[in-house]
Amino acid sequence: MKRLADTNIWVIIVTYNGSQWMDACLDSLKASVCPLTVLVVDNCSTDQTVSIIEQKYPEVRLIRNLTNTGFGQANNLGMKKALDEGADYLFLMNQDAWINPDAIEKLAEVAQEDTTYGVISPIHMNGQGTELDFGFSRYTGFDSLDSLRAAAGNKPLIEVPFVNAAFWLIPANVLRITGGFDSLFFYCGEDVNLAQRIRYHGFKIGYVPASLVCHDRENRPASHQKEVQINIIYHLSESLNIFHSGFRAFLNGYAALWKRAAVGFFTLHWSDFYHYKLASIRLLLQSCTIWKHRRDSRQTYRW
Repeated sequence: MKRLADTNIWVIIVTYNGSQWMDACLDSLKASVCPLTVLVVDNCSTDQTVSIIEQKYPEVRLIRNLTNTGFGQANNLGMKKALDEGADYLFLMNQDAWINPDAIEKLAEVAQEDTTYGVISPIHMNGQGTELDFGFSRYTGFDSLDSLRAAAGNKPLIEVPFVNAAFWLIPANVLRITGGFDSLFFYCGEDVNLAQRIRYHGFKIGYVPASLVCHDRENRPASHQKEVQINIIYHLSESLNIFHSGFRAFLNGYAALWKRAAVGFFTLHWSDFYHYKLASIRLLLQSCTIWKHRRDSRQTYRW
């Protein structure tokens, strides 16, 4: 086992018009107590994101995409770069986020002790650091940091079925087996799919109660249109879920979208009807690709 000081940890951050968070995000990584290689993959930002990085953080490696390739594919680009350069662990981090100085150190210490985990996450707090992030609260089942830590007791690592990829520490060997994010997802849903594949290949997902980070997203309520899009992505992820049989994947994917379209039709919500019908047609046209991705996901990748 390598000493933590000798462990090669890469932080991968995908940016897109995230200038308002760059200082908080990158300053927190500079203050980390363990050495890090930070790589930003920018998805063709039109604000000051890139200039802030170039002028204020010259130590940060930067890949500038000429187009917005989406969250998953930009992360894949960064992760492949890290693996090619010998990373032991990859820490995926959102642009609208920052960490406590010892957050990654605590994750890496636990990861070295227990190699059965494919994803290890810190505790996600809100942007003010005063409450649990609403998504993290939903995934863990706790409504406060105190109740979470009380339930954890002295356990260094708590297993959960899923935690969102705003902060994921992934051992390099896990990615070499599972591959990265699926190309069928542009934004949202790709972490659900990869988590399913990680668990399918025998690895667990968990969080470390002693590690704290902040995710600044609580003041962005979702519109109805956004909720529709999230529902569509959910049904795509269900069609790709390799824990499902082909028939169940069809029911939870294509058939479920038609059901939502029918509800929109009979309730005179014409926009919902149109978007769910269009999504179902697209899913049907992708059937062969989805079948191939489901088949490939059961195999061992060589990333």
